[in-house]
Amino acid sequence: MSQPLLKPIKLHDLALKNRIVMAPMTRSRADNPEKAPTDLIAKYYEQRASAGLIISEGTPVSTQAVGYINVPGIYSQGQVEGWKKVTAAVHKQGGKIFAQLWHVGRMSHPDFHNGEFPVAPSAINPDDQAFTETGFKPTVTPRALTISEIQQIVQDFKNAARNAVEAGFDGVEVHASNGYLFHQFFVTCSNTRTDAYGGSRENRARLLFEVLDAIKEVMPIERVGVRLNPSLHGQFGITIDEETIPTFDYIVGRLSSDYTLSYLHLSEPFSDVSKVPFAEPYIAKRYRPLYNGNLIINKGFNQEKGNKVIADGDADLVAFGVPFISNPDLVERFAQHEELQPADNTSFYMPGPKGYIDYPVLEEAEK
Repeated sequence: MSQPLLKPIKLHDLALKNRIVMAPMTRSRADNPEKAPTDLIAKYYEQRASAGLIISEGTPVSTQAVGYINVPGIYSQGQVEGWKKVTAAVHKQGGKIFAQLWHVGRMSHPDFHNGEFPVAPSAINPDDQAFTETGFKPTVTPRALTISEIQQIVQDFKNAARNAVEAGFDGVEVHASNGYLFHQFFVTCSNTRTDAYGGSRENRARLLFEVLDAIKEVMPIERVGVRLNPSLHGQFGITIDEETIPTFDYIVGRLSSDYTLSYLHLSEPFSDVSKVPFAEPYIAKRYRPLYNGNLIINKGFNQEKGNKVIADGDADLVAFGVPFISNPDLVERFAQHEELQPADNTSFYMPGPKGYIDYPVLEEAEK
């Protein structure tokens, strides 16, 4: 019997050869002054082009958006030229690739901003760690954004989407997840504003919809995805309260009714939330009935669970992260029911080819 993961699917006009998605993963290989993708980065993505869809690592939409070392941006012409190498390499192998557009907000550090404070909806420290050039450092209390600065961020995302089109990406994903800027606006633990971007659910979600409306001026909304993590708790400064899940219900409902997105990309909880008040432990099951478009689910799936979630009708595609790091031929391994190679987590974020492009594919492994 054929595996659901291996069946083709169409994201509106974009035909995918299977339902296996390579999840966005920070790999910190853009170790050059321009923070531009390199030939090494192009090779990494090319090796994994058998995925139905690749979602790129988070790529900052401006210098203000940066919060990790050596991440490739998408706000300069040099970066666009670097991404052209990546998209060309993926397309040469018959693959499809979206750019994940990213602003980390308060999950940054003054080291990235010439000593200036990171920005956020409100001046609330996430009390976490930032990974800087000199190692991990405690986060600081960010500076609350002004209305005009928020409007500039909307334009930054629009410009990044325009750059993604020029760079040859098949689409973009708005990273509204994992405790970064949009997520900081969504939840009351990090957003205490009293203006048009705070208070009500509609106000706290406003930035996302303004960004989507801006992006669709430069590319079809059918080529735009959104990533959300409704039950994130106890990480990246995010805590769930009674407003959290109703807010995400509102966001997902409006995405379903008002936007013909390429897909909605959801994460199951990153930690056990079964005893956390107001949390939703079963994200796919909750949001499948609320969303009428293509649904990607991720976090901790293996081949068996991935096939099951599609067969059960709770998702249309499954995103795999770490398995794609150490198995560039993950699709082929699933097809042949081959064992997966373990990943070397010591090389996840260090520069160079080791642990990046040197994992063997099946033919090489058998020699």
